[in-house]
Amino acid sequence: MIASEGEVLRLEGPLTMATVAPLLEEGCRAAAAADRVVDLSAVTVADSAALALLFAWLRSARANGRRLVLRGVPAGLQSLAVLYGVDGLLPLDA
Repeated sequence: MIASEGEVLRLEGPLTMATVAPLLEEGCRAAAAADRVVDLSAVTVADSAALALLFAWLRSARANGRRLVLRGVPAGLQSLAVLYGVDGLLPLDA
């Protein structure tokens, strides 16, 4: 579900409570190792677990002096971030 293409981590398919657990450590290691762009354009469905996953990766990146930005964030995930009041914390790619 994570494809690494240089600095880009591409996520595909559903990001839900049922699918994010195996992605946590792999993404945290990748975010800690180098500056990353997380491409979410191929995510089919996302719930609050997706936000938790992304914030864990972001914490790992920042703790290691790395930069992480999000690209292609699905509208549903953006809406969920707005609902929870955390949309301003998401580092979106310009």
